[in-house]
Amino acid sequence: MSRAIPQPRPSAADPILDVRDVTLRFGGLTSLDGVSLRHGRGSVLAVIGPNGAGKTSLFNCLTGAYRPQQGSARFWPTAPTAPTAPASPATQAGASALVGVGERGVELVGRSPHRVTRLGIARTFQNIRLFPEMSAVENVQVGVEVRARAGALRGLVPTRAVRREEREILERSHLLLDFVGLRHRVRWPAGSLAYGEQRRLEIARALGTSPALLLLDEPAAGATASERRDLVALIRAIVDQGVSVLLIEHDIRLVAAVARSIVVLNFGRVIATGSPEQIRSDPAVIEAYLGDPDDRADDRADDRADDRADDRADDRADDRAAGQAGDGTDGSEGRR
Repeated sequence: MSRAIPQPRPSAADPILDVRDVTLRFGGLTSLDGVSLRHGRGSVLAVIGPNGAGKTSLFNCLTGAYRPQQGSARFWPTAPTAPTAPASPATQAGASALVGVGERGVELVGRSPHRVTRLGIARTFQNIRLFPEMSAVENVQVGVEVRARAGALRGLVPTRAVRREEREILERSHLLLDFVGLRHRVRWPAGSLAYGEQRRLEIARALGTSPALLLLDEPAAGATASERRDLVALIRAIVDQGVSVLLIEHDIRLVAAVARSIVVLNFGRVIATGSPEQIRSDPAVIEAYLGDPDDRADDRADDRADDRADDRADDRADDRAAGQAGDGTDGSEGRR
C-alpha cells in the first residue's frame, strides 16, 4: 500500500471507545458481568484471558451480533475536538449517522452489524471467514464496496461515474493487498492461501471498510514465529495510518509488543487493567491466566524452541519457493 503520512498520536485521554457495565447473559449463564473499559484513540488496547472468559462475546456486543441485557458502549468515529481537516472515507460515509455525536459519542448497543460497520468499526474473526472460491482481490473488494456510493446501481446502470468508482474500488483493493504483504497473491483463490496469508487477507478486507476502529480476534492463532513478527509490524503500520486497534490475543509476547494497555477478563469479569508490565506482575492475573513464574519460564523456553523450529521450516519453504521461481513457476497454477 502506498505510504500515507502517519497521523499524529492523540493522547490516551481522547477516547474512541468507552464501554460501561456491559452484562450479557444466555439463560442462566453470564458471559459478561459488568465489563467496563476505555480505549484511547490511536492506540492498541488488548483484551486477554483464558478460554471462555468472554472476550469474543465482548466483540460480538460491540459489533451488533449480540445485544447485552445492560450497559453501554459509546464510540467516537472522530475526535470531538479535532481540528478541521478533510474527512476520511469512514467519516464521509457515516456522516448522516454522526450528526450531533459531540462529546457523548455514538451508542453501539442495539445497532445492527451493518450499521456498526458504516459507523467505522470493522473486525476479523477467531475462525477465518473468507469466501474461499473468490480470489484474494475479490475478497477485499467485498470490504471496500461497503463505502461504494453507487450501491446496486453498479450492475443496473453502468454510468461513467459507476465505472470510475469500480476502478477506484479495484485500485484500493490492490493497495490493501500490497499493504498486508499479499501483492503476489492477488488472483489466488482465498481457500488456496496458507493459513497465515488467510489471516492477513481477512485484515485487508476489514481495512477495506475504512474503519476508525479495527477489532482483531486472535490474529496470531496458528501463526509461525516469522508470521507473528510480521503481524507485529502490520499492527503497528495500521495504527500509524490512524486506525485504533482492539486486540484479542493469547500470545503475550505479541500483546506486549504492540499494546499500550491491557484488560484481563476471567469468567466474564475484568480482573485487571494496566500496562503490559503491570499485568505481568498482577497476582490475580498470574493466578487466573499467566500461571506460576517458574512455569512461565519453562513456557518461554518451549516457545523459543518452537520459534527456532518454525524459522527452520520457514527457511525450507523459502528455499522451495526460490526453486520454483527458478523453474519459472510460482505454484499457483495447480491451485486454480
